[in-house]
Amino acid sequence: MVSSPSLDPPIVAASAQANLHHAYFLGLQLMVANQCDSDVVERWIFRLFRRQHEAKFLAGLEKLDLVGLPDAVACARYHVLSNSIGGVPVEYMEEGPHKAWVRFRYPRWMFDGPALCGIPEGASLGFLRGWYAHNGVSLNNPRLGFVCVSEDLSGEFGMCGYFREYPRQLLPDERLQFARDELPPPFDATAQPAPPSAQWNAERLQKANRNYALEYVRNGLIELSATIGAAQAEAIGSKAARLIGLQYYRATAAAVAAHDGDARDAAHYLCTMMRGLGDDVQMDTTATATKAVVRHRGLRILRDLDPANSELLLACWTQLWTGAIRSHRALLDLHIEREQADMLTWTIVDRRALA
Repeated sequence: MVSSPSLDPPIVAASAQANLHHAYFLGLQLMVANQCDSDVVERWIFRLFRRQHEAKFLAGLEKLDLVGLPDAVACARYHVLSNSIGGVPVEYMEEGPHKAWVRFRYPRWMFDGPALCGIPEGASLGFLRGWYAHNGVSLNNPRLGFVCVSEDLSGEFGMCGYFREYPRQLLPDERLQFARDELPPPFDATAQPAPPSAQWNAERLQKANRNYALEYVRNGLIELSATIGAAQAEAIGSKAARLIGLQYYRATAAAVAAHDGDARDAAHYLCTMMRGLGDDVQMDTTATATKAVVRHRGLRILRDLDPANSELLLACWTQLWTGAIRSHRALLDLHIEREQADMLTWTIVDRRALA
């Protein structure tokens, strides 16, 4: 076996992976909204954002050098910085140590493009309750809450609100409040926080953008399974993945300068894309125009998952690549075999040659 040549630096493929997994997360939301009741979407998004919060929030405060700031200020800066690193435009307005605003600007990463019109409004309440209302709990500050003045899906001016530290302890149902008549202070470009430049160079920011999208896919599928059951989650997740792979092959191929040709070209595409995840991929030297085999080790997409979640995620995620390979001009098919826990064999074949 020899490694297939990289057609572009891995950082370019990392960007393509970020875009592909972002699209997959959008497609998954739309398919869930299409096939499930709106209350299911709200419960799913709540579970997803609570999972993200518990995994990322406190550690993120340290990584972004926000520990020691007043809690309201630290929370607002965290949401500006963490979302900006993931490619999400958010603005920051500080009124004082006990009140700091965030305003998400359109287009919204969570509901990008026309997807904004296909997600029920309950999704907004799900992520507000799942994450924003829980910041004070995680910081062990019962006086900290979030006040929402505008939401994404209600046709106002986008997700906007402020973290406030009150002079008294809040009841559980007071941790999230709504004040539609309030407006944020004017934007000041000179007051926007930035991540520590020494640690967050351009390459790390691009990889963080990729990981941001991957985590939403990983956790989204896991919490979808917990919400509607593994069988239905796999059915929805697999179909959404296949469709996104079919739809986004040409865009990702163009990004990594892949050729829309035979089985060998498809294998080069697959190798280049997987290197964008930081995985180890090699193409067999026996590859021909009608059949090519790729050995794939590492599997970042499955890292640190228990066996049940790993099986669910793999069943759905591999459909992204089945779709991408089937979208080639040549009528190709993809067969996947899991050799070890962290190793796959991808076999690409020309369907006409087998006919």
